[in-house]
Amino acid sequence: MPDQRRTAREVLALVTDDDSFTELPPPARESRPDGPLGWQGYDASRARAAERTGEVESVVCGTATVEGTRAVLIAFEFGFLGGSLGERTGDRLEEAYAHAREHLLPVVPLIATGGSRMQEGMVALTQLQRVARQSALTRAAGLPQIAVLRDPTTGGGWATLGAGADVVLALPGVQVGFAGSRVRPSDADPAAYTAEAQLTAGAADAVVRPQDLKGALGRWLRLLSGTDDRTSPSPSPAPAPVPAPVPAALAATDLPATGWAAVQRARSPERPRAHAYLDAYFTTRVHISGDRCGGTDPDGILCGFGEHHGRTVAFAAQTGTGTRPAGYRTAARLIRLADRLGVPVLTLVDTPGAANDAEAERQGAGAAIAEVFGAVAGARVPVTTLVIGEGGSGGALALAAPDNTWATPDSYFSVIAPELAAAILKRPKEEIENTADQLRIRPQDLVELGVVRGIVQNSGQEGAPATSPPPP
Repeated sequence: MPDQRRTAREVLALVTDDDSFTELPPPARESRPDGPLGWQGYDASRARAAERTGEVESVVCGTATVEGTRAVLIAFEFGFLGGSLGERTGDRLEEAYAHAREHLLPVVPLIATGGSRMQEGMVALTQLQRVARQSALTRAAGLPQIAVLRDPTTGGGWATLGAGADVVLALPGVQVGFAGSRVRPSDADPAAYTAEAQLTAGAADAVVRPQDLKGALGRWLRLLSGTDDRTSPSPSPAPAPVPAPVPAALAATDLPATGWAAVQRARSPERPRAHAYLDAYFTTRVHISGDRCGGTDPDGILCGFGEHHGRTVAFAAQTGTGTRPAGYRTAARLIRLADRLGVPVLTLVDTPGAANDAEAERQGAGAAIAEVFGAVAGARVPVTTLVIGEGGSGGALALAAPDNTWATPDSYFSVIAPELAAAILKRPKEEIENTADQLRIRPQDLVELGVVRGIVQNSGQEGAPATSPPPP
């Protein structure tokens, strides 16, 4: 038996704090003999499954704490008819989600299922609609859902409880896919139906070893559940989120004398990049991965949630390269999730511009950038932006917060790269530096133009006041 093929009770013991799990009472349902279809032998199959597993259905639902954070957990028992979803399973799932909303708790499905129960036919299949409805209601209530993919996670269970969650964690090597092993094409590559393949395709956020699962899940729950008391059935109204503090600059304190000097400084390989800023700003952080439609951009943008002085802040940080469409879609996903959970957002702008190769166009660069513009514009939570390096045109502006963007002395922001501007104007190369000055792209120029609120210095203090721009 593979390491991931634990029973429902075993996986609950793996991730919950000692003696913290309390099972929810199962809803009562009078079933027809042999189920809704009268499938001969179905009752006997369920009785054998109950005797073999000690469970009376394919899910065990209850509340527990995971490293101190309380949540509703839904653990699938694969030994009970392959963890399949039937009418009584739907009852239990509906009750679990309703309990989560009533008590303002996050939901953690620990999934191991082969799909819908064929002995109940279309009645079983329609349970997916019930699950989707409960997930949508829970999402609308501003409660996070974190799925853990066990072996196997296939069929409707993957397409609702799994892929529909806000964050998807998976155990190594487990089978994951809409098509189960017995229904996929005979010549299908089995490697495509794994947790690792789903991570590569942007459908999962992380592959986590069993021994690390409790810690990872605990961090996610703590960060996404916030610091307010979400266990009270009658909580006080949550205060409006306050903006994330502006991180201090990490390098230069003097301002560039010319536009071209600003460009050279921003392009310097010695300048601190996103990783350095995130390390300095957060005491702990977790990353989301993927755009949920086939792509990732780990080299172009870092997205996730971190803890800063006891508060959760979401971040989307460009890394100094051309951001690809999957990166923009991942950032939009992050901002929308943070907005729904009431978490302020910090964006770090650093890109020469959006990736502009033919493949980027085929992947929908324009639509992906539009998603980010829309997510920032529509956010109800505060968005704070710090330009830490290159601010290349619309590919950078998409992540910039209107009226709350700051700059470091290592940065510039431009409608177009000076080299390209000179080329369009048919100027000789010798005119590139003068063109950079004409574009007024220095941090102090941006303050004077009202494009950024101020310049953040390397003072060791967050939210450093804006500097007055020196004379041109």
